[in-house]
Amino acid sequence: MAESTTDQVSRKVVTSVEAVETAEGQGATVRRSLGRGGINRLDPFIMLDQFYLKPGAGFPDHPHRGQATVTYMLEGFMQHEDSVGHKGTIGPGDLQWMIAGRGIMHAEMPLFGPGLANPVGLQLWIDLPRQHKMTKPSYQELTKDKIPTAFPEGPDGPSEVVVISGKSHGVESPVRHLGGCWCLDIKLKKKGAKVFQDIPAGWNAFFYTLQGKMLIKEKKFEAYHTLLLSASEGETGVEVTAEEDDTRLVLFAGEPLNQPVVQIGPFVMNSREGIQQTILDYQMGKNGFENSRTWKSAIGNLD
Repeated sequence: MAESTTDQVSRKVVTSVEAVETAEGQGATVRRSLGRGGINRLDPFIMLDQFYLKPGAGFPDHPHRGQATVTYMLEGFMQHEDSVGHKGTIGPGDLQWMIAGRGIMHAEMPLFGPGLANPVGLQLWIDLPRQHKMTKPSYQELTKDKIPTAFPEGPDGPSEVVVISGKSHGVESPVRHLGGCWCLDIKLKKKGAKVFQDIPAGWNAFFYTLQGKMLIKEKKFEAYHTLLLSASEGETGVEVTAEEDDTRLVLFAGEPLNQPVVQIGPFVMNSREGIQQTILDYQMGKNGFENSRTWKSAIGNLD
């Protein structure tokens, strides 16, 4: 089902920043597209990394409070485990959407073995609305076959949109977030293929470009760039056209929370007092971190 062609007015790219490789965690390499450098944050988004893991790398036991963390796998497999009993393995095209809320301990570790690709994926951090900062942690996991795909020109057409969250061309994701948040993996198979994607008025939006070259409002862009989009009155979405075969980019759009953000590492609150209380709660093992001192994941050992 195609988007309506009535009054389609595309947003434009107002800022383009290359996501350069940098070290992160225990031996991991990431391209940080949001949360550092040219684009620090974009309400409600806090951070976006494309991560690459090799043997000896990973993200062992660590805490979170006040945000959602989203892991979307591109290649390879990751194990995950947390202090409230969730655990499992996600592979190419699979999704893990965790609402950290008032507090959780968490580990994400790669799987290596004969015939397995080294893990590559995207991790997104999303700020939670003030009223949900201290909510009970929750978890949504979807395998690739459970994430719906929209085909703007039909199943045999040159484009498809994996609806990680939100809506596209009449298709809606089952993921439910505490706030407005759309994540759409756009794949343009042939040069000249194009998609117009609606974006709710007033929402902030950006692309992360994964592969190929693309055209937006007559400007050309290439892989591994963060493209911040305009949000002017009357703009109804964004149109992107492939400049070469097998072009791929992910659109992130979110409803602004318009609230203060104070962050120290994996803790995201609305004030310095909130951060201080979070650190105290973590150290004392209370208010969501009751087992922070004693919990150890079964997967987090890097030895």
